[in-house]
Amino acid sequence: MKVQDMDKCAPSSDWNVLYWVLGTILMPVALPLALINIWQRFQAQKYRNQLPGKVVLITGASSGLGESLAHVFYRAGCRVILAARRTQELERVKKDLLALDVDPAYPPTVLSLDLAELNSIPEFVTRVLAVYNQVDILINNGGISVRADVASTAVDVDLKVMVVNYFGSVALTKALLPSMVKRGSGHICFISSVQGKFAIPQRAAYSASKHAVQAFADSLRAEVANKNINVSCVSPGYIRTQLSLNALTGSGNSYGKMDETTAKGMSPDKLAERILQCILRKEPDIIVSDVQAKIAYYLRHLCPSLYFWIMAKRALKLEKAEKKST
Repeated sequence: MKVQDMDKCAPSSDWNVLYWVLGTILMPVALPLALINIWQRFQAQKYRNQLPGKVVLITGASSGLGESLAHVFYRAGCRVILAARRTQELERVKKDLLALDVDPAYPPTVLSLDLAELNSIPEFVTRVLAVYNQVDILINNGGISVRADVASTAVDVDLKVMVVNYFGSVALTKALLPSMVKRGSGHICFISSVQGKFAIPQRAAYSASKHAVQAFADSLRAEVANKNINVSCVSPGYIRTQLSLNALTGSGNSYGKMDETTAKGMSPDKLAERILQCILRKEPDIIVSDVQAKIAYYLRHLCPSLYFWIMAKRALKLEKAEKKST
């Protein structure tokens, strides 16, 4: 190769300037972020070694994400307390857990819980604390969804969704909080939704309940920060569970359909692993979704007019599809 050719292959002064600019601008940002990530991984590994024996209460543990969370924390050596309305399904989950080869292994505890019965929650917490005298990690996962536009949704349905998704978790958290404060430790995790970050058509009741959960979690996190209690809010996108099948219609009947978006959603097992990492790293707020949902989230805050236009088009499309199906 000739000297002239080597000169042609060498980076131009323009590229050198670009590299210098990028390095000057990005390095001060990238380096601290990298160091924070390394520190979080170190802390997560340290806390993972402390997980065996921790008491973890999981609501909505009879199926879907709750069942996957039960498997993840049980395999981590935790003492899991499974709570839901369907005790028969909880016993099935318990049986599956006991069949796993885990060391250490603590027999799961099954307790019946109906989040809609707010007055029964203090008594439920009494039964929970009677098992191990404490709860180290509370995962507020139980909830229901709805598939209907605002005009056709009965107020009773709005109330039911809000009671189960929001007030049920609030009542349970408030009933358990004093014991965590007394011990000076604990972690409360709320399973919200990306629809608690931004709203979409025909999910008004569900989205409103998740927005409420987000706000409650943010306020609570600030209030207990000096008490060694951590609060995480997890906002997943679509999850491949029975959520849409068990959803309500505007009249309160069962929706009974598997939405295409739900069927193509993320694996609940994969999400459960990410939630475990979130708790280990003590992350306050995370979004776990595909790129489309994250784009919608940023559009809502950075370019709201475009977001509103897209949602209006989506609402019209859903309305036409509904009329066509009927």
